[in-house]
Formats: sequence, structure tokens, C-alpha cells
Amino acid sequence: MRPCLLLETTCPACPSKPTAVLTSILVAAQIVAIFEEEYRALRPRAPIPPISVRFKRFTSLNTTIRLREGKILVSLSDLIEGAPENVVRAIAHILLAKLYRKPIEALQNHRFKRFVTSTAVTRQTELIRHARGRKRYRGPEGRFYNLEEVFDALNQRYFGGLLGRPELTWSASLARRSLGHYDAAHNTIVVSRVFDRPGSPRYAIEYLLYHEMLHLKHPVKIRGVRRCVHSREFKAEEALFPELREALAFIKRL
Repeated sequence: MRPCLLLETTCPACPSKPTAVLTSILVAAQIVAIFEEEYRALRPRAPIPPISVRFKRFTSLNTTIRLREGKILVSLSDLIEGAPENVVRAIAHILLAKLYRKPIEALQNHRFKRFVTSTAVTRQTELIRHARGRKRYRGPEGRFYNLEEVFDALNQRYFGGLLGRPELTWSASLARRSLGHYDAAHNTIVVSRVFDRPGSPRYAIEYLLYHEMLHLKHPVKIRGVRRCVHSREFKAEEALFPELREALAFIKRL
């Protein structure tokens, strides 16, 4: 059986309902052929197993690869659809290398990073995340702390009241691995509910929120193929937080 590619797209008659349609055998063969060529380069003596490639409506540039019953199953974000051949080849190399625990070529890794960090792709990814992503909100009002009240106090104290207030919410779970984050796609700051308890000092919550507010002031910068999340300016302002040492010590004990 010849390989085929399953592409999830939108039906013109029903634009709100994604539907699966088969692309042409020619396009499928071209995509799969790239994976077969990269497989042969990585494992020259091993027989090439059947390879299935699907485009899926992920909320980001997700790519996955699995080996199931002797068959390689690849899922690519539909954001990669239409990417240059050398980018697809880089993705194939990286996925196969990870699957078979082979070294990833620096050139292929660099090529993929240049693609995903390009202005156009970064912007498109943010738009897709906003359109497709779902955010679970518990709201800013906790049992012991109100995030909006804390935000407004910090905004006046450190930012002259100039920061626009994003959505503020406590996390859905008592997360300990991710204590807080700013989601630019949804303009939302999420703080772990593990802090919403009487034993949590206010300065710890203030520091956590202050850190995320700095992400509002200092957005992620792309330098070459690297994402600079915490710039020099970001770190300099973070160091100005009066109870920084105490806050970090409390967080470490969680």
C-alpha cells in the first residue's frame, strides 16, 4: 500500500467545523519520501518501516513521532504545512534522531530553530494559540488573597500605574512545578493556588506576581535563533524587589 497523508483542514461549506480530507498521493509521497531519506541516512543498514504522516490542528508548533507495531507514526502541526522542503527535512531528521536516540546534526537543529523563531511563524503561532487554545479560569479572587488587589498595589509601587491589567487567575490545581506564568497569547497571568493559604507571606505572592508583571514590560526577544526570556533589563529590575531573598527562600521550601 502506498503511503498517504491525512490533513485536517476546514470545509468551505462549514468553516467552523474541521474535517479530515486526503491530500493527493503525490504530496503524500513527497512528504513521506523525505522521512524515508532521513531514516536511511540515520540507519543505513536497517529496513525502512512503513511511515505515516498526519497534519493536526495543534495549538502550537507541536511535532510528535512514535513507533507502533513496526510502523512510524508522525504528527505535525498544520502550522508547518507549506514550510520549505529544507525545514521539513530538518524536522524529519530531528524527530527520527530522537526516536532512535541518534545525535542531532547542528545544521538541521539550527535550520529548524531559525524557522520557528522567525517573525512570521512566531506571530502565526501566537494567533493560533489564541484562537484554538482554551484557558481554565478560576478568577483573581482566592480564599485569602485577591490577585487584582495585589497587582494594582504593585503596579502603583513599581510601574507608576502604567501597566495594563491582564487577566489574572489562580491556577486550577495546586501546581508546584509551575508556580506562575504569563501567557502572552491569552494575555493572562496564572498563579498557583498553592500560594492561596494563610501560611503564605504576602511578599512571596507579590514577588511571584511582580516577576510575571516584568514579562509584560519586557516581552520575549528573539536573538538569532535563541529566545531571550529574561533579558538583562528584566533581571536588573527583578533584583530591585525588596524581599527577593526572603521570597526565593520561601518558594524553595514549598
